[in-house]
Amino acid sequence: MPDEAMCWGEIRRKGNRVVARLERNIDHDIEQVWTMLTDSVHLPQWLAAGYVEQRRGGVVKLDFGLSGSAIDCQVHAIRPPELLAYSWSAGTDPERPIRWELKQTHVGTHLILSLDLPDDGNVALSCAGWDAHLEMLLAALEGISIHFPKDRFREARAGFDTMLKHEAA
Repeated sequence: MPDEAMCWGEIRRKGNRVVARLERNIDHDIEQVWTMLTDSVHLPQWLAAGYVEQRRGGVVKLDFGLSGSAIDCQVHAIRPPELLAYSWSAGTDPERPIRWELKQTHVGTHLILSLDLPDDGNVALSCAGWDAHLEMLLAALEGISIHFPKDRFREARAGFDTMLKHEAA
């Protein structure tokens, strides 16, 4: 994988799926990050309006509004404040499991977001979208509200496209 692609994350193909991994080191403690991932008051600041029932089998509802997507799924795994897994599929879309892993470090939290995606034309788009939302999460943790970072999204999409081409080679 080329060095310039390393900043976006890691991608590998697994059969007819693509597994992506995005990581961030965050200068906030694990409880603050967990709250941002699961509290309905904070979700709209960086992701979408909705809620997460913090139990295995609990409902996850996220309404992305103008994009037309509404996520309605169940929590697959949960271990507060370290692990949250659900699918962000809408309606009859193929399953798109995501897994949030948080690890407390001596300076904050190490976040790992794993995406399990169908190997279709939407992989780079999906990865870039999550990358942009992670930027929004980092800003929200600092008390700053930002709009969806379109420029970063476009850069990330090009970066993930390049990574996918190298992975296929």
